[in-house]
Amino acid sequence: MSKIEWTNKTWNPITGCSKVSEGCKNCYAEIMAHRLCAMGQKKYKNGFSVSMHEDILTEPFLWKKPCSIFVCSMSDIFHKEVSFEFIDNIMNTIEKTSQHNYQILTKRPERMIKYFETHKIPQNVWLGTTVENKSVKNRIDMLRQLPSTIRFISFEPLLENLGELNLENINWVIVGGESGNCARKIEKEWVLSIKNQAEAQESAFFFKQWGTWGSDGVKRDKHSNGKELNGKIYREMPKIKF
Repeated sequence: MSKIEWTNKTWNPITGCSKVSEGCKNCYAEIMAHRLCAMGQKKYKNGFSVSMHEDILTEPFLWKKPCSIFVCSMSDIFHKEVSFEFIDNIMNTIEKTSQHNYQILTKRPERMIKYFETHKIPQNVWLGTTVENKSVKNRIDMLRQLPSTIRFISFEPLLENLGELNLENINWVIVGGESGNCARKIEKEWVLSIKNQAEAQESAFFFKQWGTWGSDGVKRDKHSNGKELNGKIYREMPKIKF
């Protein structure tokens, strides 16, 4: 099972990445990869360098019960160092395990568009992109170009008030604050702005966590991250069928 609240399992046929925007500054995957490398785990012998793992490609075939699977939680499937041929192998597994839904989240939607210019998007794939501040709001428009069954935006870590958002044809919105000792602060007003716009534009709203900084502006340890917004838990999911 996954510790990520909005998915059931994670599948990492690729590990490692590099920073591409402000949301990457305190990357949890980088910290974890170096920790696993230090522990001697073979899969992370290269630390956080981009690495492809052919032996992991068939893992979803072992999961018979239908579930939602987050692809490459420890990397970015559309990183420039990942060949389209290897992405083909990932998509082949996805198409052959149609009982599952696969959630693909990228900070590189321009390369995602390039790949799908010559490849069909499997029906059991959800495509998403991360939008952490105003400088990358154009990623929403890029995602909207792709005819995916589900399109979703992860506003995590949310780093500023994003102002007006066009969420047309965006099925699902995830919002969360940053965790860790160096976490940057999140403001309640920023979250409520996205929530209100998501509801008005009929996008499902999922509030993951406040992170290290609470809704009251107080910094806390990682074990006391609040998940309530105005006293409620918001865990909306897009409407799907297995």
